[in-house]
Amino acid sequence: MNLVVDANIIFSVLIKSGKTEEILFESSLNLFSPEFIFEEFNKYKKEILEKTYRSESEFEKLMLIIKKKIATVSNEETEEYITGAEEISPDPKDVDYIALALKLKCGLWSQDKALSGQSRVKVYTTEELARIFSYAKT
Repeated sequence: MNLVVDANIIFSVLIKSGKTEEILFESSLNLFSPEFIFEEFNKYKKEILEKTYRSESEFEKLMLIIKKKIATVSNEETEEYITGAEEISPDPKDVDYIALALKLKCGLWSQDKALSGQSRVKVYTTEELARIFSYAKT
């Protein structure tokens, strides 16, 4: 299954282990994100480290693993989908994620309820993916 993953999902994984982390590393998932995504984590690294039980070393190791799991796509590759994404996105911050999902013709993994208000891109919550992959609720 191909999915665009939004930054909040990765923030969740960096902060604590659990269902979201298990799903992120599901072998049948191919994950994609806009190229800027990892800049977000460097920008908020201090805040993430304050909220997690992970050491800085564990954080860095996990980031390397996540970077290998998620394929990033350049803005140039999604440029032609931006206008359509702007028309349906409830929040300007989500335009790049929606544009990428439109380009790849796949769903979007997000906990943002507002994104479900549009009907062009299927939005999967962590709970929906847990049911799909039969993970127990944690």
